[in-house]
Amino acid sequence: MGPRAWRAGGVLADGARTVAFSYIGPEVSHAIYRHGTIGRAKEDLEASAAGLRAELSASGGGAWVSINKAVVTQASAAIPGVPLYMSMLFDVMKAEGTHEGPIEQIARLYRDHLAPGMTPTIDEEGRIRLDDLEMRDGVQAEVSRRWAEVTTESLGDLSDFAGYQRYFEQLFGFSVDGIDYDAPTEIHRTLA
Repeated sequence: MGPRAWRAGGVLADGARTVAFSYIGPEVSHAIYRHGTIGRAKEDLEASAAGLRAELSASGGGAWVSINKAVVTQASAAIPGVPLYMSMLFDVMKAEGTHEGPIEQIARLYRDHLAPGMTPTIDEEGRIRLDDLEMRDGVQAEVSRRWAEVTTESLGDLSDFAGYQRYFEQLFGFSVDGIDYDAPTEIHRTLA
């Protein structure tokens, strides 16, 4: 069911806009993120957004794919090499003051691209590129340099693995500031 059916059913307002999130990343992650099954799904997502954009634009709306910066998720944490890449990336971006967590990144998406009256800035394939800070040449060159040099012993010097770990733990409710994890907790509760 597409926009025409939604509009005919009275459930799609004029000017409706939608955005889907995706990731491309550096060449080192393309075997996972751009080739194979995941890559095909991303291609389908981008093609679907282009078709929706064409239909929705007739009523002042639109549809886009936002290519976002690397963030720690359960899925990204399970992909070989990606946690190491992100640990180095975060360290480089924090040092230059350009690191964004998920909240800051999505706030930038809405502030700079999707706020009322805004027309998103898109690349030649119609995508919003929030990975612009991650994919800058200088950032990627420094991550590549570290990638070639990192060892178990130098991990702490060449990356922010501790910061990466903290993000990962926070996905599950741990390492959250203001929580006393040593406080007594009743673990046996009956359902009422």
